[in-house]
Amino acid sequence: MISPVQFPEIGNVPKKYESSMPEKIVKPDAEWRKQLSDEQFQVTRRKGTERPFSGKYNDCKDAGTYNCICCGAPLFSSSHKFDSGTGWPSYWQPVSPEAVKTAEDYSHFMLRTEATCASCDAHLGHVFDDGPEPTGLRYCINSASLKFAK
Repeated sequence: MISPVQFPEIGNVPKKYESSMPEKIVKPDAEWRKQLSDEQFQVTRRKGTERPFSGKYNDCKDAGTYNCICCGAPLFSSSHKFDSGTGWPSYWQPVSPEAVKTAEDYSHFMLRTEATCASCDAHLGHVFDDGPEPTGLRYCINSASLKFAK
């Protein structure tokens, strides 16, 4: 399990990202299915994974914020994005410590750290400890779980 993260840039996070714990958004699967594409539903609500190098944000270099496709909560900033070469968008930290939750994931016969949206529990991807400084973390995130805003 990845240990708790210290966010070196948190003091510099724009006010629009500062928040207390988000209000939990809960919907039945039928509502999520109406709102999301089949792929988005499979990834976010069923903990699926898109194929590497297939997501629309893997190579995105535009400045902006990556929000949760399910609830619109801000999750990652383009200023924290880096090219990990893995085929999925990668970030070294979320926009705030409260934005993304982590939990142990024992699926696929291995121990990983799952990343989910703190507001709606959407599966985003996984966190690994092979990222760049200053955190040393790599949030490996499915494009299907994100909506980019410039």
